[in-house]
This record gives sequence, C-alpha cells and structure tokens, in this order.
Amino acid sequence: MRFDLDSYREITDSLVRNKSRSLLTGFGVFWGIFMLLFLMGGGAGLKQLVSKNFEGFATNTTIMFSSETTKPWQGFKRGRYWNLNYTDVERMKQMVPELETVTPVISSWRQTAVNGTNSVNANVKCVKADYSKIEEPKLRFGRFINESDEAQERKVCVIGRRIYEGIFPEGGDPCGSFIKVGSVYYQVIGVDYNSGNMSINGSADQAVVIPLSLGQKIYHRGTNIDLLCVTGRSGVRMTSLEDRMRQILARSHNFDPTDKQAVFMINTEQMFALMDNLFTGLNFLIWLVGLGTILAGIIGVSNIMMVTVKERTTEIGIRRAIGATPRDILSQIILESIALTLAAGSLGIVFAVQMLRLTQSIVNHIPDMSAQFQIDFWTAIIAALLLTLLGVIAGLAPASRAMSIKPVDAMREE
Repeated sequence: MRFDLDSYREITDSLVRNKSRSLLTGFGVFWGIFMLLFLMGGGAGLKQLVSKNFEGFATNTTIMFSSETTKPWQGFKRGRYWNLNYTDVERMKQMVPELETVTPVISSWRQTAVNGTNSVNANVKCVKADYSKIEEPKLRFGRFINESDEAQERKVCVIGRRIYEGIFPEGGDPCGSFIKVGSVYYQVIGVDYNSGNMSINGSADQAVVIPLSLGQKIYHRGTNIDLLCVTGRSGVRMTSLEDRMRQILARSHNFDPTDKQAVFMINTEQMFALMDNLFTGLNFLIWLVGLGTILAGIIGVSNIMMVTVKERTTEIGIRRAIGATPRDILSQIILESIALTLAAGSLGIVFAVQMLRLTQSIVNHIPDMSAQFQIDFWTAIIAALLLTLLGVIAGLAPASRAMSIKPVDAMREE
C-alpha cells in the first residue's frame, strides 16, 4: 500500500470536502472507543474499591459462631442456645486434618481507650498469634501479638488506625506507650493500618487486640469462645468441609447436624468467588457495550465512504483514464478510512484517559477511599491498532466499489 505526499493531499482534500459527514461518522468511533476504555478503567478502579473490603483476609477462611437451635434433637427442644469452647478448637485440629489454621476469638464491646486526656470508643479483640493468618495485619509501627505474649499473658496490645489517630493525635511511634482500656493498662506494641471493611467481631481499625489468654481472665470468659476461625490447606475447598465441621460440633453440643441455623458459617471462599464472578460478568458487559458501539461507528464510516465513492465516480473515472492503477484507488480509499477512524479514535482515547484521571481525583478525595481509575499504555496502543484494523475493514467495501468503476461509465454518467 503506497502512501506519499500526493496521497496525503488527496486524503486531506477528501475529508475536508466531506467534513460534516466525517465529523458525524467520526463521533460514532470517538464515542465507541471512549466508552470501551472509560468502562475498562472504571471497572478496574471499582474492583479495587470492592477488593479493599476484603483486604487482609485469607481467601479460604471459614468463620463459625453459635446460635439458637431451630430443630428439636434427642429430647432437647428447639430454641436452645449453646456456646463454642476451647474443646471445639482441639476437636477441629484432630478430626479435620485438611485445616491449616484453627484459632479462637473472644471480644469485649463498648470499651474506652484512654491516653492522657484523649479517649475513643474501642472494641477489645482477644486472639492468638496465629490469628494473623486469618486477618493479616498491615502494621505501620511495631509488631503483632506473638506466642510469648500469649504464654506469659503479657498486658500488651495492638491498636487499630482510628484508635491510634484518636488517642495519639500528635502522631509518631506509640510503641512502648501505655494506654488504658476499661480498667486495665496495656503497653502498645503495634499499630494496625488494615483498612478492610470486612470485620470479625468489629472493624480492625477500631480494635484493641490483646493476647487471648489474658483476655480470657480479664473478662471472665472461662472456656467459652465467641468465634472459631479456620483456614484450609492449599488446594482444599472450604465448602467441602462445612458439613463435616457442622457434624463435629453437633455431636459435641447435642443439636441436629442438619440444623444450619444452630451454627453460622461465613465462608470467605464463596464471597471471593462471588466477587470474581461479578466482575467477570461486568467485564463481559463492558466489552459487549464498547465493541458494539465501536462497530456501529465503523459501519457508519463504511457507509459514509460508500457515499463518498459514489459522489466521486467521475473523479475516480478520470483518474483511471489518465493512468491511475486499481491499487492507487484502493490505497486512497482505505487510507481515508484509516485516517478517519484513527483521528476520531485517538481523540476518544485521550478523552477517556482525562475522564478517568478526573474520576480518580474525585474518588481519592473521599476519606478512606483510593483506587487507580486508569488504563495502561499497552491498552491504548492495542486500541489504536484495533482502530487501524477496523479502518481497513471499513474501507474494503467502498474501495472495492471504487475499483469496479470503469472510465467510460464514469464519463457517460458525467
């Protein structure tokens, strides 16, 4: 395909002569590529925002807590409440070898954390060191609870972001400082900046985390626990273990193994799968809408080029009569089509990038929200190449019509 200065002048003159139709057709291509790229960037940013709700959580976790029974069982009436306990922890470890982590949690609500004259509302979360495998902390200062803290019942704590900002307004590293929670003083050993909105007995940013053995005595919980959190080994689907774990608890606490209301199980594996399926469907919809709009614009380009060829029948016939080859006619029509689609598409790419930047700026000014609403460089390059290919396809039919024009017929029409 030849492209020289004369060809460029011819293409430019043609587009100028048909500028009103070119603008109308170019708008279809512009809008199509803008819709596709803007929706792609917006979908990626939205996925980041939704994913932040699950930030720090293991994808193969099941969280169990007890409730009232809804079915009678072996002489026991329905409506009976029971409690998880430390024995259940050991049973799970021994009877379900597919589990990698089995850890209990107890909590105390409506507490007040105080440092000097500063105070904030807080929830106390009592955990073991391996709880970090369930809800991974994002430590800005210090460390998390370890096994020595648990064994020695140390009065230490890890505080969440809002607790830190509320009682240490001056900032800095608070590790080593003492705070009062309820009637007990704890030494701060870490600050957790986990921003996930999915919470286990309270949000991480409003929690004061202490060793489980210490919390058990301070809050007089005996052997009872609030939650039992487990993770599966690599390759194990937690959904396949739910019935077995429910049966183990049912035998221990005398309730019907088919009573799913007696023990609630929150499976993060299902939640992550639901989110993945949601965004897979969203991406399919984005491509469907975007490509459909682009194809509509390309069809418009082809139709306009067809009208242009018809109007220029005499011109093309004269060119053929004075020696222009079919290849010359073909190259001019296709290059006009490519120029039109690329010009409109490039404006669409630039506009989509600017709108995504504006969207990102607005979202990032919202407290506790940040995401990258953008498309990468190679996506823009692929979009430009796609437009070039579609421009060639759009110009094939008009070019074929132009090459079929005979000089004699063109002169006769004139």
